[in-house]
Amino acid sequence: MRHSQQIRFSIVVLVLVAACRGPGAPSPTPLSAYDPAHDLGPLFHDVQMAKVFPDSKTFVDARPRAAPPEILEHYLAERGAASFDLHAFVERNFDAPPAAGEGVRTDTAQSMEEHIRALWPALTRAPDAADAHSSLIPLPDAYVVPGGRFREVYYWDSYFTMLGLVQDQRADLVKNMLDNFAYLVRTVGHVPNGNRTYYLSRSQPPFLAAMVGLYASSTDTASAFPYIEAIEAEYAFWMAGADAVAPGRAARRVVRLRDGSLLNRYWDDRPEPRPESYREDFALGQRVAEGQRETLYRNIRAAAESGWDFSSRWMRDPADLRTLETTELVPIDLNSLLYHAERTIAALRLARRREGDAIVAARFNTAAENRRRSLLAAAYDSASGFFYDVRWRTGERVTDRPTMAAAAPLYFGLATPEQGRAVAARLGRDFLKPGGFVTTLVMSGQQWDSPNGWPPLQWIGTQAVSMYGRPDIATDARDRWLALNRRTYRATGKMTEKYDVTDLSKRAGGGEYPTQDGFGWTNGVARAMAGQASGRSAPAVARP
Repeated sequence: MRHSQQIRFSIVVLVLVAACRGPGAPSPTPLSAYDPAHDLGPLFHDVQMAKVFPDSKTFVDARPRAAPPEILEHYLAERGAASFDLHAFVERNFDAPPAAGEGVRTDTAQSMEEHIRALWPALTRAPDAADAHSSLIPLPDAYVVPGGRFREVYYWDSYFTMLGLVQDQRADLVKNMLDNFAYLVRTVGHVPNGNRTYYLSRSQPPFLAAMVGLYASSTDTASAFPYIEAIEAEYAFWMAGADAVAPGRAARRVVRLRDGSLLNRYWDDRPEPRPESYREDFALGQRVAEGQRETLYRNIRAAAESGWDFSSRWMRDPADLRTLETTELVPIDLNSLLYHAERTIAALRLARRREGDAIVAARFNTAAENRRRSLLAAAYDSASGFFYDVRWRTGERVTDRPTMAAAAPLYFGLATPEQGRAVAARLGRDFLKPGGFVTTLVMSGQQWDSPNGWPPLQWIGTQAVSMYGRPDIATDARDRWLALNRRTYRATGKMTEKYDVTDLSKRAGGGEYPTQDGFGWTNGVARAMAGQASGRSAPAVARP
């Protein structure tokens, strides 16, 4: 069945700004948001499948020159003609988007640090104006985008970008981005994957509490108080359904293990192809039975919510994307993040000292301790001294697929000293390669697998092992990663989103699109690590 026959509705986002909205927030105005996959119906399907643009994301970011229903009407009337040219029709009716950071000139006579400081303005978007013909969800304050095809803000990317902004004394821009995320929580109920309408059904790793902690550590504790309600509202999004879920069952992002433990998983509310990767998802869906497609699409989208899209971490068979089982797994990093959010809420409530804050703080501290006990019992394997994702239906640890996600319980302070030492030793022994930490030990061809290393995992990995008594591994990993960053910058003039850390003569590969340059989180981690290497103060995770 064609996608246009499956989905025949348009999404309408009502931007309802709370009365206590922050400075710079737009007036409360209903916004009918353009949702390309649904508003363009058969035209969307045909453009994506005909590969009018090599990258599926280009079309969903393109701006219609007229109202989408009007363009669709013209298309349906014209497409049957023998002379009809789909490419020409799209060119007449849509404006393709430029790459973020396009036109930036690189002078490799500058140091890498100087280059990054010069990139911040090029990757910063001004506050957005509402545009009913754009898939962009307008934000009230300035924000930093990753670069290249990633022209909008991305949720978990932003935490690692902020590390560099703090290092470069741009706490003002960090605050702008936090205000934007709080605005998204108020208006759409959570922080979406990115500020695009096609991302609204999913989030990304919930780093909001960690961002607030980072901002407070660079300013003062009181500066975090305005974000307490946003952190709590986002936490409620992740915990929706928790009160009713029975042992051995799941509800959206919440799972209850058979022993009654309450933990979380990744999820997406729409079981259909991702609009930004429509052609790839639709084609993969044709390779499974029709009754299995919704499950496949849900697992694809849940992997996208994890940020690790794609990796053998989520696949029963690392050679076959059809075996994705993302929604069947309890991820160790997601639950470490939610533990940190619980602890952060409790600490901020106690510090604020308003009426009722102590009661709320006690509730969140209890939730955090329950999560910690549950996660350590479910995910830590004492025989191998490592943390693994868990199949929540059976309690089985996925011990055949160790990943860098095992560093998260150390980074957020869940692991016991003994566990932390064991994990740190294995990360140094098995995961540390000539260019830094490799993401997994599996070479599947997917971009979140060997031989690739990614900036967020370098930061979490180096800080994690240092916190648990292995500063030697941390220093070695940091120096290898920075050396690779500098070597690539001198050779290409670029900061790229990922790197091959096993063969330093090769560029990173894999995935659905070419390696992007820019690049927000690479810049942030490089600046923070360079600050540490030089002995100057650098940000670290704030443990409540």
